[in-house]
Amino acid sequence: MKLYFNPYGCSLAVVIAATEARIELDLVEVDILKDPHTLADGTDYVGVNAKNYVPALVAANGELLTEVSAILQYLADLRPEWNLAPTAGSWPRTRLQETLNFLGSELHKFYSPWLFHPEVGEVAQDYARAKIASRYALIERQLDGSDYLMGDFSVADAYLFVMVNWAGFAKTPLDAFPNIRAWFDRMQARPAVQEALRLHAGKPKRIAA
Repeated sequence: MKLYFNPYGCSLAVVIAATEARIELDLVEVDILKDPHTLADGTDYVGVNAKNYVPALVAANGELLTEVSAILQYLADLRPEWNLAPTAGSWPRTRLQETLNFLGSELHKFYSPWLFHPEVGEVAQDYARAKIASRYALIERQLDGSDYLMGDFSVADAYLFVMVNWAGFAKTPLDAFPNIRAWFDRMQARPAVQEALRLHAGKPKRIAA
């Protein structure tokens, strides 16, 4: 399988999940700082993914799959023995989907594009940071008494790691959220997360089983 990624992108969540589950992936870097977005050989990325953003996964059946939440669940279901997601159709899986959707629509999308594009202006960025803080307050409560978002480690933690990892750069302080900070320390200590960070930086460009 092949993953189109960028070292600064939310594709990191997918690399974490694949590394945790020992899923082989070839990593293809997309330059999202250029317009149009291009591959290393200069090919316009929109020819690969019409949505023109990362991540995009060429799945085991050869089809292109986009959207972080969908890719994460697909990978988790490929290797159920690693327990990265509850069984499809179960109530715990529905709760996982709820959490993934919340992370995508209520946290991720307040970071990007608002906090990565200063041209939107300080008023818009201040509004985004206030919304992010209110979302972190909900996650802080979800982590109360729990090591991970769903109790045990899951693909939801891989997704949340992306945004918390952006917090310093985006100036969204975590001082008021001790549970999130403790969770982030646990995540950083996971060998697979450490390896995923190295891989996502483009060194090397393949996840081995």
